[in-house]
Amino acid sequence: MRWLAILALVWAGAVEAGCRQALALGLDVSGSVDAREYRLQLDGLAGALEDPEVVAAFLAMPEVPVALAVFEWSGQGAQRLVVPWQMMAGPADVAEVAARLRGTTRMAMDRSTAIGAAKGFGAGLLGQQAGCWRRVLDLSGDGLSNTGPRPQDVRPTGITINGLVIGASGDADGIGALASYYQAYVIAGPEAFVETALGFEAFEAAMVRKLKRELQVLAVSTR
Repeated sequence: MRWLAILALVWAGAVEAGCRQALALGLDVSGSVDAREYRLQLDGLAGALEDPEVVAAFLAMPEVPVALAVFEWSGQGAQRLVVPWQMMAGPADVAEVAARLRGTTRMAMDRSTAIGAAKGFGAGLLGQQAGCWRRVLDLSGDGLSNTGPRPQDVRPTGITINGLVIGASGDADGIGALASYYQAYVIAGPEAFVETALGFEAFEAAMVRKLKRELQVLAVSTR
């Protein structure tokens, strides 16, 4: 019976919070990302959100939905909120976010790559959702940080940071090195992981895999 009592307490806390997970997605729009690749990212994320298994994962616990926000990032101080926080409480919410992403056009931004600054911006966003059961920052990128604070020096507490690295099509060695960089210096927190996409054409499929993993219904144990 002890585990039932623990489950009841955690469930009650989640319901009170009204949010089981806050998920902030940060997309790299630095100078290494051309116009075609930009659209593959935005439209790919929209398509991933509409994947039936991803939709089912978002809506698995309607009493305690997922809060979602999307932002773009490049250099130091160059971040743009594309989708403000939205509770994904039903299919209409998923469709609304996907439509917003497809309707987003690119704005001129710093061409450099400041992963540490993106971590800080994402952590600030997640600070607005302190009542959620779990908070996750997901950074997508195709290169190393070259300006701003070092990624490893930005250490927000109370959140998990995952990565989706994008390499050149067919360049397994290159994407392996970038994934190792993210593994060592970018991701952080409980159950953090790095997903990979071999080329921007593979971004949507990689995002589907990543979202399904991030949105797994949280398990309760007595460990």
